[in-house]
Amino acid sequence: MNFLTSRAHSLALRLPPETAHRMTLRALSALPLPSPAADDRRLRVQAFGLDFPNPLGLAAGFDKNGEAVDAVLRLGFGFIEVGTVTPHPQPGNARPRLFRLPQDRGIINRLGFNSRGHAFVHRRLLARARRPGLVAVNLGANKDSQDRIADYVEGVKTFADVADFFVINISSPNTPGLRDLQRQQALSDLLPNVLAARAAAARHVPVVVKIAPDLTLDELDGIVRVCRTYRIDGLAVSNTTLARPEELADHEIAKQHGGLSGRPLFHLSTWLLAQAYLRVEGQFPLIGIGGVENTATALAKIEAGADLVELYSALVFRGAGLVPHIKKGLLQRLSQANLDSLDAVRGRRAEDWAAGRMSAAELHSAI
Repeated sequence: MNFLTSRAHSLALRLPPETAHRMTLRALSALPLPSPAADDRRLRVQAFGLDFPNPLGLAAGFDKNGEAVDAVLRLGFGFIEVGTVTPHPQPGNARPRLFRLPQDRGIINRLGFNSRGHAFVHRRLLARARRPGLVAVNLGANKDSQDRIADYVEGVKTFADVADFFVINISSPNTPGLRDLQRQQALSDLLPNVLAARAAAARHVPVVVKIAPDLTLDELDGIVRVCRTYRIDGLAVSNTTLARPEELADHEIAKQHGGLSGRPLFHLSTWLLAQAYLRVEGQFPLIGIGGVENTATALAKIEAGADLVELYSALVFRGAGLVPHIKKGLLQRLSQANLDSLDAVRGRRAEDWAAGRMSAAELHSAI
């Protein structure tokens, strides 16, 4: 962990983003990190039929090919999401394709599902299959695929023996046409095929659908309606945004094409999370993603309706020490309120978030 919280972390911030990312991934894979202390029972979460030691997960995009799963889990995460993984290897979009917005604590990426493919990632996960720790596999489609539904079906078949749950990524903005799969009819075509493949597998693996933050409420209504009809196991809210908030300080960098994540995504993604929570009505759990960078923002996701919370961009700016910091803060909040678990606060501010009555500024400035 010291690698990501010391001078090396400062050095990484001076390197080109994709170079720093690769260096960090290699260092994590090589360093003999000690296992973290067992999490306090008050942080435990039950979702998708699984027992999570704490609600914090590493979002997809960091370990695309399953190269540092155990190292990431030793940083204190409750789970990791590997991927996005495509059936066939593909290089993704041309470089440069990853950009930091340091003043805004944001990231723009247009990676385009750079992936070593199903076979490679499956071998990596199979090699550590009996080790502890929950691993989700984020599934995508190849850019040149003639049958994207078949790509997701193939992913379910391939990883059913090693994944603890699947995340069906139909919301990346960097693969042309992919977000069309969020449309009600397209999703109604996709989900039965994915669930049929899951049913044919030797073990039952939960299926979670990951959506974009740039949806209208009518579009969200359609997605929730389909997901409830087919009884999926969960919804992940949200992927990166194509929007560029007016208040961004890094104006020139913000002109880069791609999905924006980090602090600038927080308010939009949390608003959509709350809207989804109110529509789902407890039928399945939610994962809150976007702009989590401290205890206050993690707690806000849970109060808006999230069962689990994922982060990634904040690690770029704050290092891996952020994970134990957030967990410690959550426990302090529970102790102050004399609560035994996070269940008591889940969704309690959903109506406020959905109505636009919450301000993100004070949450990001909280220690």
